[in-house]
Amino acid sequence: MTSDPLDLDAVGLAEAIHRGELSPVEAVEAAVLRIEAVNPSLNAVIHPRFDRAIEEARGDLPEGPFQGVPLLVKDLGCGQAGEPRHDGMRAARDAGWIEAEDAPLTTAFLAAGFVIVGRTNTPELGLLATTEPEAHGPTRNPWDTGRSAGGSSGGSAAAVAARMVPVAHGGDSGGSIRIPSSACGLVGLKPSAGRTPSGAGAETPLGIEHIVARTVRDTATVLDAIASKGEGSFAAAAAAAGEPPGRLRVGMTTVSPGGFVPVHPDCVAAAEGLGRALAGLGHDVTDDAPAVLSDVNATVAFLNGLGVAFGAEARSGAEGWEARLGRAIRAEDLEIHTWALVQMGRGTDPDLAEQGWAGLRAYAEAVLSWWKGFDLLVTPTLAEPPPPLGEFVSTAEEPMAGGLRAGRFTPFTTPFNATGQPAISVPAAWTEDGLPIGVQLIAAPGREDVLIRVAAALEDDLGWSERRPPVVDA
Repeated sequence: MTSDPLDLDAVGLAEAIHRGELSPVEAVEAAVLRIEAVNPSLNAVIHPRFDRAIEEARGDLPEGPFQGVPLLVKDLGCGQAGEPRHDGMRAARDAGWIEAEDAPLTTAFLAAGFVIVGRTNTPELGLLATTEPEAHGPTRNPWDTGRSAGGSSGGSAAAVAARMVPVAHGGDSGGSIRIPSSACGLVGLKPSAGRTPSGAGAETPLGIEHIVARTVRDTATVLDAIASKGEGSFAAAAAAAGEPPGRLRVGMTTVSPGGFVPVHPDCVAAAEGLGRALAGLGHDVTDDAPAVLSDVNATVAFLNGLGVAFGAEARSGAEGWEARLGRAIRAEDLEIHTWALVQMGRGTDPDLAEQGWAGLRAYAEAVLSWWKGFDLLVTPTLAEPPPPLGEFVSTAEEPMAGGLRAGRFTPFTTPFNATGQPAISVPAAWTEDGLPIGVQLIAAPGREDVLIRVAAALEDDLGWSERRPPVVDA
C-alpha cells in the first residue's frame, strides 16, 4: 500500500481496510489531517464533523463495499441527522439550522459503509456554476487558487482533487457534477434520471445526485452501491469498468447549442483530441450530432424552458426553507441573483410555464432521437477553462448577470438534464497554465455501462488519475 492512504481511490482504500493494512479510524484520521492542512487554502469543507466521524469509525460500521472510507457530502440537500445544513444560504446559517433526519441518499451512503467527515461548500440553493456563496465565501480551485472550482458541487470537487477524500457527494440539475469535475480535473458522472435516491438537492425533474471522483472504477462502484432499488433495467456499472466497450458509433461536436456561445480553443482541442483517442481505440468517430442542437429557434425555446425550470427550482428551494424556518424568505435573506430567480419562479404565468416545460420536453425528444443511430456523443464539458473567481457576480442593476455569465460558461451540460440521459465529464487535457479541461460523453438513457466502459479505456490511455494539483504537495 502507498505510504499516503489518500493516494488510493475509494475502492483501493476499501480493499486496504478489508485486508487489515489500515483501520477505518486510520483512514478517517488521514482525511481529517489532510483537510486541516489543505482546506484553509481552498475553503472546500464548511461543516467539519471530525470527532463524530472518528468515533463512528471506531464503532460497528455497516459491512458495505466502502466500509470505513471517509466521505464528504455537499451541503445542498443530502441532510444528516444532527448536522447543519445551509444550502449556501445566510438565513439557514444564521438560524443555525440542524437536520432532524437522514436524507434517503445519506442513508444509502452510510449503508455502503462510508464515514461522513464533513459537508462541502455550495452556491446558494445550487443555482450558479461557481461556488462563491456570500454565506461561506468562495471555494478555490486546487490547480490555481485564484480560479473557480465550478459549481454547484465545487466544494466537493475541490476536496477530491486536493485528495482530502477519495470521493465526495454531488448533485446535478444543469451540470453541477460535470462542471466542477471539468474545472478540477475529476471524473463526474450524471446518472440517468431516477437511478439514485432523490433528495432535497434535486428540486426539479432535471436533478440527479451522485459523486465526483478521481477514477472511473470509483464512479461505477459507488453508483452500484447507492442506486435506487428496483431499477432492473440498468446494467451494473462496476462490472462494466473492466469490460471492453466493443466498436461504438460516436458522434462529436464542439459547437455550442444554437451556436450562441464561442468555445475556447483549448476546450475545442481537448474534445478533438479525445475524439482521436476514441478512433485510436477502434471506434467509428464522425462529426455528427443531434440536428436540434444546431437549430437556433429550438435552442431559444429550450433556453426559455430552462429559465422556467430554474425559476421553479429557486422558488421551490425558497419555499422549502420558509417551511423549515417558519417564516417568509425575503430579498435581504438571499443573494441578488437568487432573489431574482425566486421572483421569476413566483411570477411566471402558468400558461407560459407550461409552454416552457413543453419546449423542454420537445427539445429532449428531438435530442434523444439521434441515439437511434449512435452510441455516444462527445462535446466539450465547458465552453472555457476555469474562470477567475468573481466573474459570476450579479449587481442590483443587473440581477441576472451572474446567471447569464454562467450560461455562457456551461452551454453543453444542460441539454442532457432535460433528456435525463447519463453524461460523464472526464479530465481529457490540461492547458499550458496547468488548468484541467474536461470532455463530456453522453450515452442513451440507462446506458451508464457504455460510459463506464469507454471512460475506463480512456483512463488507461490518458492516465489522468495520477495527476496531483500543486496545493496537495505544497
